[in-house]
Amino acid sequence: MTVSEIPIGADQLTLYSYWRSSAAYRVRIALNLKGLSYQMKPVHLVRQGGEQHSDKFRALNPQGLVPVLVHNGQAISQSMAICEYLDDCFEQYPLLPAEPLERARCRSMALQVACDVHPLNNLRVTKYLSQQYGDVVDPLTWMSHWMIEGFTAIEQQLLEYAGEPQVFLAGQAGLFECFLLPQVYNADRFGVDLSSFPEIQRLTAACRALPAFIAATPEQQADAANV
Repeated sequence: MTVSEIPIGADQLTLYSYWRSSAAYRVRIALNLKGLSYQMKPVHLVRQGGEQHSDKFRALNPQGLVPVLVHNGQAISQSMAICEYLDDCFEQYPLLPAEPLERARCRSMALQVACDVHPLNNLRVTKYLSQQYGDVVDPLTWMSHWMIEGFTAIEQQLLEYAGEPQVFLAGQAGLFECFLLPQVYNADRFGVDLSSFPEIQRLTAACRALPAFIAATPEQQADAANV
């Protein structure tokens, strides 16, 4: 399906997504954890130069990025804003804990992925590196460097919390895990060695056993067949 093929109902949740988009992957997990039904609207980021660059999609999100959530006829972009919007609108299964310090901790950890790791190794950045610098910069080396640096800091923080009697950062899979798992998926995809991060591996294994995470996996998405 293309961007123009699925109609949008005013009172439903519609997610503009691409199966391999890490940011869209986060939102799919969040929607699944909260048990919310939504309509998927695939936006192919590669075909014909990328559907995200079309006038139709740019009218929805001037950044030309996925994900975009449409609810009650209003479009919301940026995965963090979308996840927190879902928590504000739908009380079931809160993605953030109630206690302020714990909420800040979860946001901080999620933002480390969203702001400091992912932007340096997403599609448009690595494409630009290849176009501008050719063989001078190896995109895989670039991506691996920033993922390892980010995971090193996250691992240290998880180790500080490891004595707490809970599997997940805030007692149940939530906002941080929504952001961590897609980044681990990217690391696995590009052959980044995560053997030095046992806490991240432990947390990843726990999440991958949950139906909400399984259903959000890129290969489980309908548009994965339209590579």
